[in-house]
Amino acid sequence: MSHQVAITGMGIISCIGNNVEENFSSLINSRHGISEIEILETNRRGTLNTGEIKLTNEELTTILQIPENHNFTRTTLLGMVAAKEAVESAGITDINSGKTGLISSTSVGGMDVTEKYFYEYRHLPEKQKFIQSHDAGYSSEAIAEFLGLKGMVSTISTACSSAANAIMMGAKLIKSGVLDRVIVGGTDALSKFTLNGFSSLMIVTDTFNTPFDQNRKGLNLGEAAAFLVLESEESVKKSGKKVLAYLSGYGNANDAHHQTASSENGEGAFLAMEKAMKISGLKNSEIDYINVHGTATPNNDLSEGIALQRIFGEGKVPDFSSTKAFTGHTLAAAAAIEAVYSILAMQHNVVFPNLNFKTKMEEFDLVPITKVKSKEINHVLSNSFGFGGNCSTLIFSKS
Repeated sequence: MSHQVAITGMGIISCIGNNVEENFSSLINSRHGISEIEILETNRRGTLNTGEIKLTNEELTTILQIPENHNFTRTTLLGMVAAKEAVESAGITDINSGKTGLISSTSVGGMDVTEKYFYEYRHLPEKQKFIQSHDAGYSSEAIAEFLGLKGMVSTISTACSSAANAIMMGAKLIKSGVLDRVIVGGTDALSKFTLNGFSSLMIVTDTFNTPFDQNRKGLNLGEAAAFLVLESEESVKKSGKKVLAYLSGYGNANDAHHQTASSENGEGAFLAMEKAMKISGLKNSEIDYINVHGTATPNNDLSEGIALQRIFGEGKVPDFSSTKAFTGHTLAAAAAIEAVYSILAMQHNVVFPNLNFKTKMEEFDLVPITKVKSKEINHVLSNSFGFGGNCSTLIFSKS
């Protein structure tokens, strides 16, 4: 049985673009999408910047050409847009041919709507249909139904590493022969709960996030969705379709340190990267670019930087950057959109810039790439770390 896991399709919607092409254009032109809140109904308007997608739920409904009387929340709608593009990108015309599944991930689920009507459900029977859509698994089922998929459907929610673990699970299902292809990724919308929750932790900046900068003040929250189509080598040979990239390595570990903070020595991040490198069979010197988790919080960037040095050695860390300065931190969707960015980096042989960086952190000699850099890129390592200490690393390799 072949152990190759091919990526044959990808789709994305974020604050810097409504599809893959638009996202690449923004990345290559250093055009971020962090702005004032316009769509989310919150008293944080005018005080916090976010990576908000400037499409209303009604506009998303029109784009998707679905009936207006649905009970889909924003998380589901965004996921539908990205999953549809991924399936079309993979050239899939019969989604139920072969053993096909969907592994989606989310943190917000349907709370962007249920929080809106929480105190009014009793008096607004017409809004009670949204109660069902609160559950994280509902968005996965709805996306699968939208795609016409009748196969396996599962949901993962491990905070900000969720989509990485969905991708990892999909790869394992292919390697074990359970499925021939899997649509994997994540979707999360902005919500008052997450805005207020992250603000209460005092890790949200009132300006623009500055990953790996000495004077970083915290993250900007964002919303996005992205999906990849993973296929077995046998499935690819049978169809003769083009392979965009391969998922060559992956690893997951737990810091077991704190509910929301990473350990001082980056143990979880170190172990996740170590496992991913071992599975890939690559040497450290073969990693051409690292898409770091890079949330611009004091704790994460320090912990991740220490872990990078532990893995690669001081003075030997490959070119790296955080793309969260473009999109904000999109929670469960983060690893999925950054998987798309990792593949784009290989396709175009370019390192995307770490925007807003000015001053090197005093704890170590690590400086991210701050301008678009052209170079041969064959292997990209992408980190995603979540609350609860859940740390995940993915390695993508050129086809």
